[in-house]
Amino acid sequence: MTVKELSEIKGFSVVALPDPDREIGGAYCCDLLSWVMGRAKADDAWITIMTNSNIIAVASLADTASVILCEGVELDSEVKALAEAKGVNVLGTEMPIYETAAAISNLI
Repeated sequence: MTVKELSEIKGFSVVALPDPDREIGGAYCCDLLSWVMGRAKADDAWITIMTNSNIIAVASLADTASVILCEGVELDSEVKALAEAKGVNVLGTEMPIYETAAAISNLI
């Protein structure tokens, strides 16, 4: 499943989509940036509630397919612009982290 395909499913919305055809290979849930850097796999959808600019750097370093912001958290315009510039896909959802991971697990 691509990030664009996931964004079109009810409950998910586009925040930044510079690489819509990126394939999602799995999911990783964590809010501790250093753990994500060391444990998320390339092509994972990283599920978090973190919204600071460091998530873009970590997503890029870990080569995740996307960041999924849960529980309705939002990026400010500067972080959104950084995501676009760095080629990091970001989606949003109102769902809690567990429900988001379960939904993705059932789709890929």
